[in-house]
Amino acid sequence: MSETTEPGPSGSARTLLPTATPARTRAVVRELLRPYRALTVTGFGTMVLATAVGLLTQPLLGHVVDVVFEHRSPDALTWPVLALAGVAAVQGVTTAVGMSLVSRLGETALARLRERFVDRALSLPLERLERAGSGDLSSRVTRDVSRVADAVRGALPELARSALSIVLTLGALALLDWRFLLAALVAVPVQAHTARWYVRNAVPLYAKERIAAGAQQQQLLDTIGGARTVRAYRLQDGHTRRVTERSRTAVELTMRGVRLVLRFYSRLHIAEYVGLTAVLVTGFVLVRSGSASIGTATAAALYFHSLFGPVNTALVLLDDAQSATAGLARLVGVVDEPGPARSGRTDDLPAAVSGAPAVTLAGVSHSYAPGRPVLREVDLEVRPKERVALVGTTGAGKTTLAKLVAGLHRPEAGRIDIGGFAPDESGRLVGLVTQEVHVFAGPLADDLRLARPDASDEELREALAAVGALGWAEQLPDGLDTVVGDGGHRLTADRAQQLALARLLLADPPVAVLDEATAEAGSSGARLLDEAAERALRGRTALIVAHRLSQAAAADRVVVLDGGRVVEQGPHDELLAAGGRYAALWQAWSDNRSPAAGRRKPAVPTEHAVPTEHAGATQPVESARSLDPPAGPAADGSRAVP
Repeated sequence: MSETTEPGPSGSARTLLPTATPARTRAVVRELLRPYRALTVTGFGTMVLATAVGLLTQPLLGHVVDVVFEHRSPDALTWPVLALAGVAAVQGVTTAVGMSLVSRLGETALARLRERFVDRALSLPLERLERAGSGDLSSRVTRDVSRVADAVRGALPELARSALSIVLTLGALALLDWRFLLAALVAVPVQAHTARWYVRNAVPLYAKERIAAGAQQQQLLDTIGGARTVRAYRLQDGHTRRVTERSRTAVELTMRGVRLVLRFYSRLHIAEYVGLTAVLVTGFVLVRSGSASIGTATAAALYFHSLFGPVNTALVLLDDAQSATAGLARLVGVVDEPGPARSGRTDDLPAAVSGAPAVTLAGVSHSYAPGRPVLREVDLEVRPKERVALVGTTGAGKTTLAKLVAGLHRPEAGRIDIGGFAPDESGRLVGLVTQEVHVFAGPLADDLRLARPDASDEELREALAAVGALGWAEQLPDGLDTVVGDGGHRLTADRAQQLALARLLLADPPVAVLDEATAEAGSSGARLLDEAAERALRGRTALIVAHRLSQAAAADRVVVLDGGRVVEQGPHDELLAAGGRYAALWQAWSDNRSPAAGRRKPAVPTEHAVPTEHAGATQPVESARSLDPPAGPAADGSRAVP
């Protein structure tokens, strides 16, 4: 397994996901095919039969030549012609069946590989994906999977048929006369040298092309994601230059591949000329000496000519095979990437934890880049069914703390305990709702059932009603059967948040983490979302990253973070009376809510990382925001911060 490092933003290094070695890639292919031995034997056995039957064509044509050359009766041509028709029919049927079986084998193995790839990709630690960048994973999901799929559907069956044709045709040449076989083998050194030359140059070239494609995709994602600030700062020229450089690199590697293929073809034509010349000269010598008939020499020439197609196909398919192999190695690299460690106790979670558990953090520290800690020795205890709001300025560590509790990251130091379990052992104990809510494409009911697949329609309606979403859901064109998401009915930001809160209710975890989960709503929807979150959190231990300080005021306890440390904590009223950091934040937030402050201020470009605490490890996502966001000023996040 090998890892590649490429330049990241601002000169930082990005560690790409690993690529499997050739030996490991072959081992995975054998592992995928092992359960389908019967299908493998049947498919390739049928292909052998089809190829063997097809090899009867050349001797029959040679016999026809002898009949004509010897001036026999026209009736002597009847049975060879009928035999040729029979050979064509049998070969056609058996080839179709064999190709179908081989294709089924390839598609089945590919489906298993895709399932394993998706399963591993979804379970990779978040920090690992952040180090690699989203472009690396997305290029593997799209381009590499597509290349492997195309090879399985086209190259694998054709390559199998071509290999069988080559082996059996050479055997048939030996049966005619061993000297014909020797003459045909004159072309082999040229073809073998060509194949080795091509593989030696193609493998590293296609690997570089895959990496360049991923880098190009990453740069496009980065530029598009920060388009607003790019325009605000008039950075279009610089970003266009970087996109152009990445694109030019990818195009240059592609053109090198095209030139490589053209040289490959020209060498194959030389091998064909040398081999056919040798067979024809051998036939001439044997016929002249009386060792072979004209029909036999004709059959030998036809046999060698019939090798043009299979040999060229097999060698040309090396292009697809090498490209697919490079993509396959990148997929296997993700499949073999170690996932988060598990203790194996998750099956005992429901019985081991009753009610809402406590959440305890002891000496928790975390960083995304060496020497740049985000959290520093945080000690915090959230009592059962208590609601704790996390507040603080941008970069204070709120989102990182929430993700550690949710199990998305593992702390570098310290301990997190949730009802006697570590976060990565308590997947069914903790529910996380973030500001970035995804609406899955499909019926609304299916989207909800992602949280509880066996939920009845009545339970879905109860969850929607609890978050105030049942009214608009039933008014959709097809009610709960309405297709939402991409290609369907588009939900507004506040409705998407209500949908996420309804999924939280259906999943019914005893611990809930809300990371600015109501921050996307405008002022008209903020109150409704706050009420929905209130109902969704009833009876649960809750940790809330507060976007608006009104959310903090409604919590049982407020925890103020600054520089990765807890600097204040206590009930809202007590912290206000203390006149400390929280009181200052509250005063600034309250002043910005006044009518005078409510008037729109000029847009001020700002640059921040998402999440902000990841600034040392992720690609900056740039945006232009005003000092007063639409939903009212915030005391947290990348928006207006006092």
